[in-house]
Amino acid sequence: MFDPREKIALFIDGANLYSAARSLGFDIDYKRLLTVFGQKGYLLRAYYYTALAEDQEFSTLRPLIDWLDYNGYSVVTKPLKEFYDQSGRRKVKGNMDIELVIDAMEIAEQVDHVVIFSGDGDFRRLVEALQRKGRKVSVVSTLQTQPPMIADDLRRQADHFIELADLQSAIGRDPSERPVRERAAPATAERTMPNDV
Repeated sequence: MFDPREKIALFIDGANLYSAARSLGFDIDYKRLLTVFGQKGYLLRAYYYTALAEDQEFSTLRPLIDWLDYNGYSVVTKPLKEFYDQSGRRKVKGNMDIELVIDAMEIAEQVDHVVIFSGDGDFRRLVEALQRKGRKVSVVSTLQTQPPMIADDLRRQADHFIELADLQSAIGRDPSERPVRERAAPATAERTMPNDV
């Protein structure tokens, strides 16, 4: 699946990967993730995408974002948008799809293999466009949840599907290993943190 001579770029949909790993009962160790994919070829770039709440003085994501930024990831963020639905309920939205797509298309000429960490079916067209440019595309998500976290058409379009559960021993850690301050964070926030934060 991977050739050691390949130049590889990782594109991580932070919220999607967090949800998939959480559904499987583990946290992502982002330091180990870089090491694992760095051993598969020449890891040119690792992008991490997430939306952040602007109005919060301290976001539970901030320590993770800072750690990723200082430890080899290109972090792409934007503010969450707040709106009210037809029933008057407050909603927040933070879709990072377009940022991921643009970055993937811009770097396509410099890489051989693109690895997308997301099960979002909206990325099928991106996979198809990258393949037309002669790039190999792998998608990391899971079929082991009910319902599966990966869209069937995305899985079928990709050159390779990597089951996230199969990577658990290599890039995962048990949620009980989280720092004490992290366990106290609100349950709705994305709270994965590397071991050495």
